[in-house]
Amino acid sequence: MKAIRVNSFGGSEVLSVENLSTPTPAAGQVLVRVEAAGVNFIDVYHRTGLYKNPLPFTLGQEGAGIVESAGEGVSAVKVGDRVAWTGVQGCYAEHVLVPADRAVLLPQHVTSRQGAAIMLQGMTAHYLACSTYPLKAGDTCVVHAGAGGVGLLLTQIAKQRGARVITTVSTPEKAALSKAAGADEVVQYTSEDFEAAARKATGGKGVQVVYDSVGATTYMKSLASLAPRGMLVLFGQSSGVVPPIDPTLLAQKGSLFLTRPILNHYIAGNDELRQRAKDLFEWLANGTLRLRIEHEFRLTDAAAAHDALEGRKTTGKVLLIP
Repeated sequence: MKAIRVNSFGGSEVLSVENLSTPTPAAGQVLVRVEAAGVNFIDVYHRTGLYKNPLPFTLGQEGAGIVESAGEGVSAVKVGDRVAWTGVQGCYAEHVLVPADRAVLLPQHVTSRQGAAIMLQGMTAHYLACSTYPLKAGDTCVVHAGAGGVGLLLTQIAKQRGARVITTVSTPEKAALSKAAGADEVVQYTSEDFEAAARKATGGKGVQVVYDSVGATTYMKSLASLAPRGMLVLFGQSSGVVPPIDPTLLAQKGSLFLTRPILNHYIAGNDELRQRAKDLFEWLANGTLRLRIEHEFRLTDAAAAHDALEGRKTTGKVLLIP
């Protein structure tokens, strides 16, 4: 089988296409033929070594496909089932081993491409809006990278929960996409000050929560945008790692809350994993949630997919198709 391997940390040039033996599932595992794999910023962090995996390794955390064989003791899924998953290393490949208890059955109305596109980013948006800071009617939030995969989904879920949404984007084209997803106000951060916009939108009070996946270049203004006892949710760092913060700063700016969540801690149990997936699939079915899949690359063009993602040339979801 073909797989995208990382033999040394670095830029997209370190991604190599290699032929590997198709693995055999152990007890509790299923072998899945990958029909689509999701491309996410966490893959960039793994490739560069910001998040370190033992070398060499196959890249990718998310995908969907068809179960081809199952190991001993597997009963939740069977050969021929269409499944999706996230948090499983090695998805940039034609086949991948998936723990059976982490494989979510795809309903008929959800395609494999949709399944691969919604698992990581959709569940991230779900836990951010429903668990980390559970939005409610009357809340105002800031969503950075509003035209990205998580940003578009998070905006829709936030509106569904009754919140007012201010997003930040880099171009007029991305502003139009964010507005179409339901954003109440869209700030082009290249020419506008999102902190000033957040203060103006709330009569100077500040917002209840900022969902910040950008990190180094935004976190200080994100803190300054918050109302007293507001929450800064740092769930990514596309512009670089946030430096250490003196906790006294949180007191000075209004007894603020700061958290750095990751998806795995919000789907650690199977009940939580499946409930989030159930919600997302139902929202797709009834039209509450619209999924934008903008770019599809061949598996062997994984480096080009990374270049597009890091170059901020993408909106919505990026997929690799074996």
